[in-house]
Amino acid sequence: MSGTTTEKEDLKTFLAGAFKTMDEALSRQEAELRDREVGVVTYVGYGIVRVAGLPNIRAEEIVLFPHNLQGLVFNIDPDDLGIILLGPSEDLHAGSEVRRTGRVLDVPVGEGLVGRVTDALGRPLDNQGEIKTVKRLPVEREAPPVMARDPVTVPLQTGIKVVDALFPIGRGQRELIVGDRQTGKTAIAVDTIINQADKDVLCIYCSIGKKASDVAKVIADLRQYGAMSYTTVVVATGDDPPGLQFIAPYAATSMGEYFMAQGRDVLIIYDDLTYHARAYRELSLLLRRPPGREAFPGDIFYIHSRLLERSTHLRKEHGGGSLTSLPIVETEAQDISGYIPTNLISITDGQLYLSPRLYQKGMLPAVDVGKSVSRVGGKAQLPAYRAVAGDVRISYSQFEELETFSRFGTRLDEATRRVLERGWRLREILKQPQYKPIHVAEQVAALLAVTSGTFDAVSVEEVRPAEDLLRERITRDHPALCHRIASGEKLTDQDREIIVATAAEVAAGFKKKEA
Repeated sequence: MSGTTTEKEDLKTFLAGAFKTMDEALSRQEAELRDREVGVVTYVGYGIVRVAGLPNIRAEEIVLFPHNLQGLVFNIDPDDLGIILLGPSEDLHAGSEVRRTGRVLDVPVGEGLVGRVTDALGRPLDNQGEIKTVKRLPVEREAPPVMARDPVTVPLQTGIKVVDALFPIGRGQRELIVGDRQTGKTAIAVDTIINQADKDVLCIYCSIGKKASDVAKVIADLRQYGAMSYTTVVVATGDDPPGLQFIAPYAATSMGEYFMAQGRDVLIIYDDLTYHARAYRELSLLLRRPPGREAFPGDIFYIHSRLLERSTHLRKEHGGGSLTSLPIVETEAQDISGYIPTNLISITDGQLYLSPRLYQKGMLPAVDVGKSVSRVGGKAQLPAYRAVAGDVRISYSQFEELETFSRFGTRLDEATRRVLERGWRLREILKQPQYKPIHVAEQVAALLAVTSGTFDAVSVEEVRPAEDLLRERITRDHPALCHRIASGEKLTDQDREIIVATAAEVAAGFKKKEA
C-alpha cells in the first residue's frame, strides 16, 4: 500500500514540474499573426485544375490541395491560375481550398537513392522502406555555364561493338537513341548500364510514359545482371498523371547532378522523350496554351534543350564529374525527320539510328551505320579502337552499297567480291546478343581479325563461333595485352602481330573443321 502511495506522489511531482515548464515556455511565446494566402478551385480537369485567388503566387511554385496533394503553378493569367497536378484528382472538386507553400518543386538526392526505385517526386516504389537522404535539390536547375565545362575526352564504354568502335560515346556527351518502336532502343540502354558494373559509373534509368509491365521487365533485368547495386530507377508510367510524366526527367537529372557535383561520373537514360513531349502537349492543350506544329506548344524545343544541356563534363574546380545522357525517342514509319526527333537531333551530340529493316533481318543491335553519328568522335575513343576501326565505317558503308548492286546479278570482278566477302564477315562480327557486353580488348581483337583479312578463310556461318574462341584465347593467353588496351595505351605493331597470330590460329582450326 505504501508503495502505491509513493508512486502517486512521484507522479504528482512529475506533472507539477511538467506543467511549470510548459507555463514558462508559453509565457515566453509572443502571439504572431501571419498572412496565409488561400485560393479556391474553380475547375478540375484531367491532370490540371484552375484556381481563383492567390494574388502573390510565383511561377513554378508548389501549392497544396486537401489530402496533401501537390500542384505545380504553370499558367498565371489575370483571372485565374492554371496548375498541374502531381497526383490523382479524384478527391478534388470545385470549391476545394488551395494553399501556397512558398517553395519550388524539389526532390531528395543522395546515396540513399542508389539501388532504389522511386517515382518522379522521389517517393519509394520498391517496398524497401523509406529513402534516407539529407538533402533536396530543385527539379528545375540552370545548366552549368560554358566556362565551367571541360571537353569530353574520357570514353564511356557501352560494351556494344558497333557503338564503341564506330560511334564512341564520351563521359559528358548526349547521344540520342532513335528508331521505330520495337527495334531495340531500350535494349541498348540496358546493356550500357550493365556494362558499367566495374567502371565506377552511377546509372539512372528514367522511364516516362511506359507501360508498368515494360518497366518491371527492365528492373528485373537490371537485378538479374547485378546492375541495380549502382542504379536508380525513376518511374512515371503511362497510368500516372501527365504532370508526373512531365517532371520525371528533370527530377532524375537533379538526382544525377548531386553526384556529378561530387566529382563522380553518372549515366542517365531518358526512356523516352516522345512520351514526355506528348505529356507536355496534353497539359498545354488542357490549359489552353496556343498550339503550334502537330499541336505541340511553341516552347516544345525549350523543354528538351534545358533538360539535355544539364549533361556535361565539369572542370575540376567545379567538381570534375560528368553527366552522360542517352535520351531515347521513337519515330513513326522510319520518319527520322519528324518534329520531335529533329528537335532532339539538333540538341544532342549525335544519334544511334535503329533500323526496323535490319531488326527484321536479325542484325542485332540494329544500328544503321549510314544514319548514325557521334559528333564527339575519336576524341572520346581509346587509341586501340582508332588503330583498328578507323576505316571500318567507310568500308562498311561501301560494302552495303556494293551488296545492293550485286543483287542485280551482274558479274563481279575479284576486288568487288573480296569487299563483299569481308563485308559479310564484318556484319557478323558486329552482331551481338543482348545482356552480353564485351570487354574492350576482346572487341579490338574481333575487329582486327576481320579488318586484317585473317578471318577471310572462315565461312560466314562460322564467324561467330570463331570470334567467341578468339575472345577466349586473347583473354586467357594475353592478360597483359588486354590490360594495356583497356588502360588507354596505343596498339603497338607487336600487339597487332600477337592478335593477328592468335586469330590466324583460330581461323586455321575452323578451316580444318570445315574441310
